[in-house]
Amino acid sequence: MKTRLIITSLLLVAATAGAQNKDWPGIGRYEKANTNTPPPTKGKVRVVYMGDSITDAWINNDSTFFKSNNYVDRGISGQTTGQMLIRFRPDVINLKPDVVVILAGINDIAENNGPSKLEDVMGNIISMAELARANKIKVVLSAILPAAAFPWKLTIDPKEKVKALNEMIKSYAGKNNFVYLDYFTPMADENRGLPKSLSGDGIHPNLTGYKIMEPLAQTAIAAALKAKQ
Repeated sequence: MKTRLIITSLLLVAATAGAQNKDWPGIGRYEKANTNTPPPTKGKVRVVYMGDSITDAWINNDSTFFKSNNYVDRGISGQTTGQMLIRFRPDVINLKPDVVVILAGINDIAENNGPSKLEDVMGNIISMAELARANKIKVVLSAILPAAAFPWKLTIDPKEKVKALNEMIKSYAGKNNFVYLDYFTPMADENRGLPKSLSGDGIHPNLTGYKIMEPLAQTAIAAALKAKQ
């Protein structure tokens, strides 16, 4: 009887959590946009940017960059790599892009969904990359941008974890012939953060910051298209 009561209580907790957040991975965010996205045009390269708020805000800061290059923005603010992995099929694979640019991991370090091991975060990034490769989508793996502190979680010092995760991403990309896109080096200040000239809050780039990122991304995409992945 006691065991039955415990199981019932756990099921009620799970049901309550599900009711409070019915779309935890954000599948519904781009559902309509994905449905309305036409099949790729032959001879025209399609690129999907998968990420969190840094990607989400990019198109609002410079919509011309996306429109003029046939780029598709699929960023969702606040997301961790686990959430992105769940929506990777509808938001990336089903759009049949030639290339996917993955920028992920900073919100895992910020513990947006609770503490997580860097190995598990990297595992989610690897899973997205392997899913892309299995579907003949070229992969660009982005370094996490510099971050010296989180305005919404000042108790966490992200610098060492950002460094460690970027090293993991770079190593994995090199071993698997994926393109590593280094945003960190050209954007970091002396404190390994984003300077005020590139960001208002030290995490999210302003237009000047995105203008640094854009040619780097385009160079990486060009390299991915030529790479044998």
